[in-house]
Amino acid sequence: MKNRTVGSFVAEDFRTAAIFNRYGIDFCCKGGRTIDEVCEKKSVNQEELIGELERLLTQQAEGSIDFRQWPLDLLADYIEKTHHRYVEEKIPVLLQFLNKLSRVHGDRHPELHEINELFIGCAQELSQHLKKEELVLFPFVRQMVSSTISGQPLNTPHFGTVQNPVAMMMHEHDGEGERFRKIAELSNNYTPPADGCNTYKVTYAMLTEFEEDLHKHIHLENNILFPSAIILEQKFE
Repeated sequence: MKNRTVGSFVAEDFRTAAIFNRYGIDFCCKGGRTIDEVCEKKSVNQEELIGELERLLTQQAEGSIDFRQWPLDLLADYIEKTHHRYVEEKIPVLLQFLNKLSRVHGDRHPELHEINELFIGCAQELSQHLKKEELVLFPFVRQMVSSTISGQPLNTPHFGTVQNPVAMMMHEHDGEGERFRKIAELSNNYTPPADGCNTYKVTYAMLTEFEEDLHKHIHLENNILFPSAIILEQKFE
């Protein structure tokens, strides 16, 4: 079990994400590391972590969804309609709230200015990232599924192989993961200060939720959709 990757545990059962999160282990952007590697890097008791994972995995997951069994076109649709839509809806609200906070409270809490700038960068990069997935990568995934069902040959895409856009998307995921690590650090893990107003509390709660959704989003792509798309493409060779 110690040689299994973090991402493979979360792909099997998303409930394990809560365990990894509690130990400060990145299960999405860095989900390719083994249990052995992360325990050494994070100075985590390996036996304790594995014990928790084993106990959880032996429990019956009520209502849990095994996304690994989904057709890839359905998974792409789900990511787009659930996680892409969430990002598009929440970004304008968070931009407004963070701008207000940095204006009103920035003198007493200068970290707000940096948090605001970091999220502005996130908003810009993520908006472009989602469009690249929706206009380039996801349509090719759907095309591969369609060709598999119909038996028709697959046209070679302009990007050569699906591994090229996948590598780009994963690199951009790493960038957003790092950006949110900085935001979490600057905000004391999204803990409002004692003199924080209601807008302060609501904004930090929204940032927490946004990061959690981003982790699920990246996990579904890095650990399930992308590896499966690469395997599917190889069947056409």
